[in-house]
Amino acid sequence: MPEIRRLPDTLVNRIAAGEVVERPSSALKELVENAIDAGATRIAVKLVEGGLTSLEVTDDGCGMGPDEMALALERHATSKLPDDAIEQVSTLGFRGEALPSIASVARFTLESRPQGAEQGWKRVVDHGELVAEGPAALPPGTRVRVENLFGKIPARRKFLRTPRSEYAACLDVVKRLAMARPDVAITLDHGDRRILGLQGGEGLANRVAQVVARELKENGVAIDLDRGTMRLTGIAGLPTYNRGIADHQYLFVNGRPVKDRLLTGAVRGAYSDMLARDRHAVLALFLDLPPEMVDVNVHPAKTEVRFRDSHAVRGFIVSGLRSALATGDKRSAQTPDASAMSRWQQEPVREEPAPALRSIFEGRDWSAPQTRVSEAGAAWRGYEAEVMAEPRGRAEEAAPAPAAEQDYPLGVARGQVANTYIVAEASDGLVLVDQHAAHERLVLERLKAAGAEEAVARSQALLIPEVVELEETSCDRLEEAADTLAKHGLAIERFGPSAMLVRSLPHAIARTDPEKLLRDIDDDLALNGEALHLGEKLDLVLATMACHGSVRAGRTLRVDEMNALLREMERTPRSGQCNHGRPTWVKLSMEDVEKLFGRH
Repeated sequence: MPEIRRLPDTLVNRIAAGEVVERPSSALKELVENAIDAGATRIAVKLVEGGLTSLEVTDDGCGMGPDEMALALERHATSKLPDDAIEQVSTLGFRGEALPSIASVARFTLESRPQGAEQGWKRVVDHGELVAEGPAALPPGTRVRVENLFGKIPARRKFLRTPRSEYAACLDVVKRLAMARPDVAITLDHGDRRILGLQGGEGLANRVAQVVARELKENGVAIDLDRGTMRLTGIAGLPTYNRGIADHQYLFVNGRPVKDRLLTGAVRGAYSDMLARDRHAVLALFLDLPPEMVDVNVHPAKTEVRFRDSHAVRGFIVSGLRSALATGDKRSAQTPDASAMSRWQQEPVREEPAPALRSIFEGRDWSAPQTRVSEAGAAWRGYEAEVMAEPRGRAEEAAPAPAAEQDYPLGVARGQVANTYIVAEASDGLVLVDQHAAHERLVLERLKAAGAEEAVARSQALLIPEVVELEETSCDRLEEAADTLAKHGLAIERFGPSAMLVRSLPHAIARTDPEKLLRDIDDDLALNGEALHLGEKLDLVLATMACHGSVRAGRTLRVDEMNALLREMERTPRSGQCNHGRPTWVKLSMEDVEKLFGRH
């Protein structure tokens, strides 16, 4: 029988490092979190070759003495849990594994000086072995340098990616932590280049705009909502301001950057009928709730969390996002496409009249007094009878004059282009409206207000219930979600250990294959923790109904119809985008119009 023995500390630390330190960005995350927990107001990060050669984090936090530094390099030694109540964690770090794990797989230099101390202290650990120790000259705070990561572990080193890929991962880590703490000044240098230079105290909106995208501030809505002990803040981009991948969704729980399926699914559900399936919202959301309501001790990397009441959290995020977008998303992304705007060219100036106009100008004496404009001749008045109303014997009530354009955000209709786009004049610019896209959104909102969602989800019983065989774990997930699915018109029940019985389908998708539908819903439950797929299919039915019931492109509208459409858009939530996430209207400011003609 093999002998059971205790593993040496160096090997234990390397095993732990396999969970904590996967790549340079993992080590950088732990070091920056330690700096934030130390009360730092300024943090400087320096990378060489994406952190593969070296990475350094310097802060002005509380610092450590020599004895504390030695203890910090031992496993499960931390100052962040003053008592044993791990469910009350309020700091970013708490496990006490990061520093010894990093020191076991790299050359690790720790320098620190407490506030008020005359000098600092330095300890150098090379892949788990202490190689140097002594005084160090540095200002109050801590400086940590990690060099030659996995240098003595070639099996791990070969799994690292290129310096460019590792740099991108490190940049993402710094961005997320910078958004979590807008009160902390953070700089990031890569080689000789300054990548980020963020000043502290900028405020959440400015910090997010600087880190994510500057145009997000103009194309997003601020969120600040409370429900009981939960609070949701941040910035959510308008549905028309979207991306092809979900790498610009930043989610935080109690100031901790996380990548959680529940939160991702909640964001997807909130934007479900405002974005196409292959487009993703841009946002930064900060969820704050009591520490005992969330478990952060799920994974050593601390990027996953578990909520005590996941349904309440998801409902709060979905309703909060939708209500915020309903108040602000009558707007649409207002940055005109650059390539389209570049086509507005100034016409070349001719020094002489064109040949077709030369006869008009030749021989004319411009100094002589000109004949006044006379009334048009009979040839030009031939259409008068067609456009003028016949005289009537009684007085007709005059049509109300259109109100001034400044009374309406979308202005007053002035005409129609290509029987597709409404041209309106507002007090501050020119508005172009896609009549089909705008009416499509209005029809969808009308259908929802009239209870069409319930009608679409009405159940239709199957003549013969269908048995769908699935894996036992899939049946467990579907059985737990059965009550939610029933609200959408899908009635299922357990039929043995590895089968589900489908008794009815939603009326709107009654011809759907039950087996394929259940498998798609199960995949959705496994990925997002919620059955979003069925709701999206029913939303698609509503969107299709709205599309077919809306004004088509190419239809000529009367001026009163155009103005009625504009007024309803101003009253309807989410009217800034169609059901597929495209803008329904764009505005060209008067300043831009004047620039086109060289008047500004």
